[in-house]
Amino acid sequence: MDGEFESFFLCHCERCRKDTGSAHAANLFSSTARLTWVSGKDDVQTFDFKSEGHIKSFCTVCGSALPNIQMDGALLVVPAGSLDSDVDIRPQGHIYCRNKANWDKELAEIPKFKELPEKI
Repeated sequence: MDGEFESFFLCHCERCRKDTGSAHAANLFSSTARLTWVSGKDDVQTFDFKSEGHIKSFCTVCGSALPNIQMDGALLVVPAGSLDSDVDIRPQGHIYCRNKANWDKELAEIPKFKELPEKI
């Protein structure tokens, strides 16, 4: 990628929750950066939910979420967890909170484990 991220949001919309299987998506956005595929471009599958503009790209080999271009090429969206490098920008907020999962409450207060606990 050539350029900088302008924003970073945690999205709780229903589609982002479905995309990630989690409480929210963590997406970086840039209207100026450009993406150049070094390898694997033929393994990228892009899905536009009901052609409504909710776009998700993923690797057909490993299933990883991948960057995609939205808004007719005006916006680069990068799933933060897909990067191998550190992210130099902090999330600026939670969006679409009216769609939060009912279990997405006070998550900072639940126990934390360094690895998978022995008893599941």
